[in-house]
Amino acid sequence: MIMKKTNAIRILEANKIEFELYHYEFNIDEIDAVSVANKINAEPESVFKTLIARSNTNEFFAFVIPGNEILNLKKAAEVSGTKKIDLIKEKELLPLTGYIKGGCTSIGLKKQYPVFIDETAQLFDKIYISAGVRGTQVKLNPNDLKSIVNAKFVDLVWKI
Repeated sequence: MIMKKTNAIRILEANKIEFELYHYEFNIDEIDAVSVANKINAEPESVFKTLIARSNTNEFFAFVIPGNEILNLKKAAEVSGTKKIDLIKEKELLPLTGYIKGGCTSIGLKKQYPVFIDETAQLFDKIYISAGVRGTQVKLNPNDLKSIVNAKFVDLVWKI
């Protein structure tokens, strides 16, 4: 399968970060991280999705959480040092990030927003994130992701 390189892949290569690519057939109705996990034979909690949020002061943040979890907006506001935070609307994703739904990643965003990765990423030797395009995932060490996007590991999801 021939695929053009995404910004995320170029950045990983330029920084000599070890990664593997996983390609899968995508269907517009199955672009959620749990469906992707099933297609690439991975545990859903090891496939991370990138969510973009806006604070009450109009600042943007990227939150990288397990595909089978829901972002806790209260925790997100707290770790980002803001009073209130909400996810952006889908139509805002491409203009703000350069990526579309199902292909958004924290690597190579149009503008580098502060990035927070759920602390559970540290439980895995390797995690999966979008390569910046639907149909391709990058498998890499969570600490490499943390360093390449200058992120912090924090608690971001709902605990039951």
